Amino acid sequence: MKKTRVAVIGAGYMGKFHAEKLAACEGAELAAVIDADGARAKSIGAALGAAHDTDYRAWLGRIEAACIAVPTELHDRIARACLEAGVHVLVEKPLARTLEEADALLAAARAKGLVLQVGHLQRFNPAFQALAGQAGRPLFIDIERLAPFKERGTDVDVILDLMIHDLDLALALAKAPVAEVSACGFRVLTEAIDIANARLEFADGCVASLSASRVSQAAVRKLRVFRHDGYVSADLQGQRLRHVRRAASGTAIEEREETFPRADELLAQTEAFVRAVRGGEAPLVSGEEGRAALALAQQIGRLIDQRSRTYSATA
Repeated sequence: MKKTRVAVIGAGYMGKFHAEKLAACEGAELAAVIDADGARAKSIGAALGAAHDTDYRAWLGRIEAACIAVPTELHDRIARACLEAGVHVLVEKPLARTLEEADALLAAARAKGLVLQVGHLQRFNPAFQALAGQAGRPLFIDIERLAPFKERGTDVDVILDLMIHDLDLALALAKAPVAEVSACGFRVLTEAIDIANARLEFADGCVASLSASRVSQAAVRKLRVFRHDGYVSADLQGQRLRHVRRAASGTAIEEREETFPRADELLAQTEAFVRAVRGGEAPLVSGEEGRAALALAQQIGRLIDQRSRTYSATA
């Protein structure tokens, strides 16, 4: 079958990886690497046997799909132009800056019958997929994501930079509407929120606690899901699960570890996008799911801002 022609728009840190995965993806042809920095686009494109350009608009009639990895403030303009031109889109998280922009992208995709997939990468982790597929309603979800400070990503706060990954995971695990949200957060090294904690209460009684920091000394990734019969601890970096439950005798605790064959989540995400484009199947992380994570992230941001203003006024 003819390969799907795909361009990568935005050849920065993530864009380079996206280009490499598309070049290796069966069913896809990396047609072009496009970036405002022409030298960067040329270097990556030449290494992967693809064309290069500085203007994505010149390619809208020459590609079937696009992977968009530009700064968040450009998502709406570029993704909407692609969708309106009939081009399927995989866009890095967050889907957009605002819900209004997100809704416009969803409407454009629906109007043309196109795939709009959002790059929430951890959904393609085999350990998470096994965890999400387990039977039993979660009672409590505990997620911690800490990272050392890096300049990359500071165009948005830590909620949109890091926590939004885990908001998406929590929504996928709970599978219930969010009934109540509380949050706190603080500025440390940037003018935006650098450390945040959120508590989500779902309509079915499940509770999730999420912590995110981009000013920590070491990287930490923890995810635990508690159910009535025990809990599961997920090591998403190591792609393994540890199951803890009471033994059938009721007098001891049973533990077992489940390790999964090492998977390349970014390649899996790329392959899923290409399959959705070629076969018309729904993407694993749809535009609607990307919007849900964005809506929750923005609500948390507003709560933190309100809390900060309240304490500033009484200080």
